[in-house]
Amino acid sequence: MDDKQLRKSVEQQIKRMQRAEKERPTLLAQSIFMGTLSLLFVLPVIVGAYLGTWLDDKTEGYSIRWTIGLIIAGLVLGIMNVYLYVREHR
Repeated sequence: MDDKQLRKSVEQQIKRMQRAEKERPTLLAQSIFMGTLSLLFVLPVIVGAYLGTWLDDKTEGYSIRWTIGLIIAGLVLGIMNVYLYVREHR
């Protein structure tokens, strides 16, 4: 490798490093990202719990079958939401 190629390679690497430094996410951007992830995970679980409780109240006798089932469904949906969101924003 001669001096010209070495110099060009080093200049390209410096430009890449400077571009990466400018594009690095800020603390605010990281906080928004984490907040979005938490909402994507927690909301289906909460909705499942409330819907399950409401359905259990509509049935006769003591039962938590709907509540447990819909909380588990909310967990699965929340995990899928987080996975798809992270995969999309990588």
